[in-house]
Amino acid sequence: MRARTLWMLMAFAGASASAFAQWEQHPTAGTPRTRDGKPNLAAPAPRAPNGKPELSGVWQAEASPIPELIHLLPGGENGLGEAVPTKYFINLFADLKPEEVFLRASDADAYRRRADSFGSDFPTSRCLPAGLPTGDLLPEPFKIVQTPALTMVLYEGNTTFRQIFVDGRKQPKDPQPSWLGYSIGRWEGDSLVVDTIGFNDRSWLDAFGHTHSDALHVVERFTRRSYGLIELQLMVEDPKTYPKPLNIKVNVRLLPDTELLENFCENEKDYARVPGQ
Repeated sequence: MRARTLWMLMAFAGASASAFAQWEQHPTAGTPRTRDGKPNLAAPAPRAPNGKPELSGVWQAEASPIPELIHLLPGGENGLGEAVPTKYFINLFADLKPEEVFLRASDADAYRRRADSFGSDFPTSRCLPAGLPTGDLLPEPFKIVQTPALTMVLYEGNTTFRQIFVDGRKQPKDPQPSWLGYSIGRWEGDSLVVDTIGFNDRSWLDAFGHTHSDALHVVERFTRRSYGLIELQLMVEDPKTYPKPLNIKVNVRLLPDTELLENFCENEKDYARVPGQ
């Protein structure tokens, strides 16, 4: 049990360090403020020049309450690391019973082998990208940069970037398989809906190791409810692995008056010491 918790802490290490080490605060122009000068996160959501909600800013998935997390971790609260994550980062299927998750027994067996290592083989521990939807759920910041035809997501983890094309194009018929897939977006009212396909099968869906195939399909719906809050609805489906689509909702909170840090995985030596490697 102690070894499992240790390796989960190592898997979280790259993510958790950034949450407490942002740039020295510098007031962001245009931020609504209260009388004491603090950012007014309850203010109305801003609008872009084209009238759409403005999503630009530095954001991070909201942590779940500690009681919801403790039963997910073999080490209890000691397995959470420095930055407390959303429960869906630990287990994307946290709201389901184990027998409701997998399509085939072979997939369940593969998952149990990964879960038994409890994060020791998590891609970021090997200097690899987190993938989707994991990148949205990590306990670390990401920055949205919104333009009329292209929205970029800059993930602090390993300084990873992502492009979301909002110029009316269609999904390619044969996308090149990749860690983050091919993303196109469209506006539905005040929500940016992002449809992503074209994944490779190497990423994990969560820290416990739920796997997926190259048929993974992720739909994100970003709705900015206030200046400091984005409601993120996620639909995750993989007809080769799971019997039905999964739908979850996560609050994403603005980190005001700060910026991302450069974060590269350098001189990685710990993975070779992971038991069983």
